[in-house]
Amino acid sequence: MKNVGQYRIEEFPISRLSTIDIGQVGLKKHHIKALIELDVTEPRKLIREKKKLSQKITFNAWLIKCISHAVEEFKPMHGIKKGKRKVIIFDDIDISIAIEREVDGKKVPLPYLMRKTNEKSIAEISAEIKNGQQHSIEGEEDYVLGQEKKNKLVMKTYYYLPAFIRRLIWKGIINSPLLTKQNMGTVMITSVGMMGKINGWVIPVGVHPLCFAIGSIVKKPGIVNDKIEVREYLYVTVLVDHDIIDGAPAVRALAKLTKLVESGYGLS
Repeated sequence: MKNVGQYRIEEFPISRLSTIDIGQVGLKKHHIKALIELDVTEPRKLIREKKKLSQKITFNAWLIKCISHAVEEFKPMHGIKKGKRKVIIFDDIDISIAIEREVDGKKVPLPYLMRKTNEKSIAEISAEIKNGQQHSIEGEEDYVLGQEKKNKLVMKTYYYLPAFIRRLIWKGIINSPLLTKQNMGTVMITSVGMMGKINGWVIPVGVHPLCFAIGSIVKKPGIVNDKIEVREYLYVTVLVDHDIIDGAPAVRALAKLTKLVESGYGLS
């Protein structure tokens, strides 16, 4: 074709197919969206002090622990509907996060499922994330749903199925609380703020009953003890399944999370 200039053709990442499928299925979820700001000035200061003492913890790991504790107190937040009249509420909190993994020599963001985060310390969560980032895998076709070491033929078959069949598979998974918990966990956290500074919120699409999009940390004026100070604020978007929980208990749960984060839960 004329006048199109130079261009190159790249291979479409096969892992994006499951992302597209999740997006299509997730659009049908009845999520309430909450856009909140959290003052993380003091927690960040405490984490820096702990790092000086060679305590190997990260901000993201601490935030995962805060979310785990809040969900543990308000367990219906991560409940999953079973049929038309029942809800399964799990004791264990399994959280799906995105971490950069090396795939065939390239850094690729892939889902990683952390089990029983409510029982793990901040240091243990930090170590698990670091270990996951350092562990390279061969071929994206061997990786789906945050799971590895699955049957290679099954994975390849999944990726080459027609889109409508793949989405029927996803629909079957999210309609089964046990399959959802086993393969995806019940809480999803995506930390888009790690990739660059955005002065605002990111609204994700997800299939989990409870989803968090962690944005950037920005400095701006805040009021502390009736005085204006420069504070650090974290943008967080929360998606809550309205089929499972009403607005009032959801607000109470988010108020608890706000208190945990802004007080530096587990750091002092």
